[in-house]
Amino acid sequence: MRGTRRRQEGRWAWRLTGFVTVCVYIFMFAPIVATVVLSFNASMFGGFPMTGFSLQWYGKLMANEAVLAAFRTSLWIALVTAIVTTAIGVTTAFALVRFEFRGKQALSTLVILPALVPETILGVGLLVLIKAVDQPRTMLLLVLGHILLAVPYVVLIAQARMIGIRRVYEEAALSLGASRFSSFREITLPLLIPAVVGGALLAFTISFDNTSASLFWRPAGVETMPTQILSMLKISISPEINALGTVMILVTVGIPLIGGLVLQSLTKLRRRGEPKEELQ
Repeated sequence: MRGTRRRQEGRWAWRLTGFVTVCVYIFMFAPIVATVVLSFNASMFGGFPMTGFSLQWYGKLMANEAVLAAFRTSLWIALVTAIVTTAIGVTTAFALVRFEFRGKQALSTLVILPALVPETILGVGLLVLIKAVDQPRTMLLLVLGHILLAVPYVVLIAQARMIGIRRVYEEAALSLGASRFSSFREITLPLLIPAVVGGALLAFTISFDNTSASLFWRPAGVETMPTQILSMLKISISPEINALGTVMILVTVGIPLIGGLVLQSLTKLRRRGEPKEELQ
């Protein structure tokens, strides 16, 4: 009797867990699905019921110079952020995992700290700081702010990969006369490629999709894609905004997925190209 009762309670617990999980997913993804669907609405009113299927809002979006300028701005900021952040993050992770030095724990905490502080608080704090030192907001400060926000995630990804790489490979190269830089370039870096690509894609996505920091740090007259959407929402909610939101979803979700598939394909090709050991 007790065993049967426990099994019944276990089944109800799993059913309840599944129901709550489904509700959470619906709550998270229903607005995204609605945005994508309404971007094809023929009516100028961005809501249900739909009056027909149309691509006119994507055409108007491509003809909107303000949106195109914001897209170009976000694109090059995200590219610069991804490149610089990946270089800093991989180097920092290598130093934290492979070396012992004074202040290592403090450096590790300092690097991860921007990910622990709420983004809005960090944005307001840095804005107050640059105002206190009478420093105008510039594109350089905006890019540096995006780098500051993305570095912790790249460091964490690279650290996780570095811990899994055995030190004996590097020690073998050093014992054969290779310099430490050559050992890193020829041995460690190829093994770090998945973390490098993953960190770069994540940094790109974080920068491209950033809203609060860009809102506080951008120079006057400069718009990124998220701030452009906010400025358009002040006027009205039209299918053009839904089309812009769909483009943002495709960029921020599609690029990491494509990068992951490409990386997986390259890994498979590399394994196929390796000579197989003959069975003795």
